[in-house]
This record gives sequence, C-alpha cells and structure tokens, in this order.
Amino acid sequence: MSKPVLRVQDLAVTFTSETGNFFRRRERQLRAVDGISFDLEPGETLGVVGESGSGKSTLARAILGLIKPGRGRVMWLGEDLTGLEEEQLRQKRKQLQIVFQDPVASLNPRMTAGDIISEPLWTFYPNMERLQVEERTRGMMKVVGLLPNQINRYPHEFSGGQAQRIGIARALILKPKLLICDEPVSALDVSIQAQIINLLMDVQREMGLSMIFIAHDLSVVKHISHRVMVMYMGKVVEMASRDDLYRHPRHPYTKALMQSIPIPDPAIERAKRGAPLKGDLPSPMAPPSGCNFHTRCPLAQEKCSAESPEWDEKVTGHWVACHYPVT
Repeated sequence: MSKPVLRVQDLAVTFTSETGNFFRRRERQLRAVDGISFDLEPGETLGVVGESGSGKSTLARAILGLIKPGRGRVMWLGEDLTGLEEEQLRQKRKQLQIVFQDPVASLNPRMTAGDIISEPLWTFYPNMERLQVEERTRGMMKVVGLLPNQINRYPHEFSGGQAQRIGIARALILKPKLLICDEPVSALDVSIQAQIINLLMDVQREMGLSMIFIAHDLSVVKHISHRVMVMYMGKVVEMASRDDLYRHPRHPYTKALMQSIPIPDPAIERAKRGAPLKGDLPSPMAPPSGCNFHTRCPLAQEKCSAESPEWDEKVTGHWVACHYPVT
C-alpha cells in the first residue's frame, strides 16, 4: 500500500471569545475542530460531510495553515507543516490549493479572468516570460471549460458556474498535488453542480490529484468520493469507504443524514422509514456532556450523556464513535 500524501494527527482548533460586561469579563472557548485524525492516499478523494457549524471549513483552513491549530500535526509527504515558518509554509502552498464556496465573492472584481488565473504564477515564478504565462493561462482555461477569448473579461461578466471554473483554474495553474474543495457547488444550480463535479473528477484523473471535498449534500459527496468522513460539532463520528457508509451507516447521526436526502419519486419519499434529524445543533460554546449527539439521538441512553464514545473500528476500514452503533 502506498504512503499517504497527507496525514492529520489529533488536530484541534479552538477559538476564544470574551463575554460579560465592562466590570466582569470571562473567556469562553469554542472547539471548532476537536482531535481529528485521518490519512489521505495519492489520487484519493475524501468527502467530508456534516451540518453547518460542524467544523468542516475550519478543518480545511487548519490543514492549509490559514488557521493555526491549537494542537496536533499536519504531515504533508512526511513533513510537519505545523512547525514551518511562514515563508516555508508559503512555498508549500504551491502543492496545496483550495476552491472556495462562493465563486463570485472569491474573485477580485477589478481583475480580468486571465489576471486572476495567472496571479499565482506571477507570485511564485516572478521571472516567467509573459508569453509563457499567457500560454499556460489559456491552456488552463481550456482544461476547465472556458473559452480562451474570455481571458480579458471581468468576473461580473460570467455566470456562477463559469466563475467557479475560474476559481478552479486558478487553483490548478500551479499543478498542485492536493486540492481542497470547500463546498464548491453549494451556491450553484443543480444542473451546473453536476458539470462542476464531473470537471473536478476529470482533472483529478488527468493530474493525479488527491482531493478533500467538503459538502453538506450527501448525494453530491457520494458521486465524487472514495471515502467519506462525517463530522459533528468538531469531531469525526464515522468514517468508511463510500460504498460501506452509504450501504450501512452505523452512527445514528449518519443514518439521519442519509434519511434526509430527498428522493425525486413522491411515493418513495413518503414511504421512507425512520425519523428525520430533529432539533438544531447545540451551541458550540456550551456543548453537551458525554456524546455531543446524545441530545438529538433517538438511540441515546444514560451512558451517552456521561461518557464520550471512543473511536472504534467496527469492521475493517469502518470507524465509528458511538456507544450504541446501528447494527
């Protein structure tokens, strides 16, 4: 078996906020990412799912060094990124790129598509010939499905799907080895979502990319991922291969997410069994004791509110953190 390109070990990110008034103030901590570990293999896509507020985007930014973790390590090709100086980490970012959620907001409205896509080349290779930069930019536009004659257009002249293609081209122009996609299709129409997903799968095969694909839509994650990691309130509650997870979800939270996936056939949708996920996510500033999910779990027992479940491999490659997993 090949060595992982990325190894995340016990990664934690905590934010601190102050509450109270002028005379009495106290600090409260929010554990956005709480002790996450996983490996990513060469050419693999790891899907990361969970409700809004589960820590998915914070995890992505901590891996890239955009947020400094409170503890843990991020090992890239055997090197610890968390111990690098800013300039050393900056050089590593040629291999580690991200595609953001909002395709329009992530682009500079004062720059043309060509300038946006080529900016990383000028940043890391300032002595590159202008003709060579333009040639690579036009070539990357063709790869992501943009017309070369659109190179001088501004972001407002593109549709949402086209704008996201610009963001993908910008991320790929340096030929990275890891691409993190932070909900890249959630702001797009369903038909456009499929086009962007297929594009990402095509460039992954052509460039040999490893990917972390973050989303809250489990049907999208199923289509693109090899393995899936389910997060809840900063922790991983289940991780397995795509087929194992969708065929037999073992954590009650994962099962509830699966049951919430809409089915186009009204008769099948009405006949679905099992209660949907109830209630809202508890406040991360005051998480429940024991298992974080016990306040919403239909299988919760007394032990769940008293003890945090251990991370356990129920069957080969299928890990669950639950006292009473679904059998």
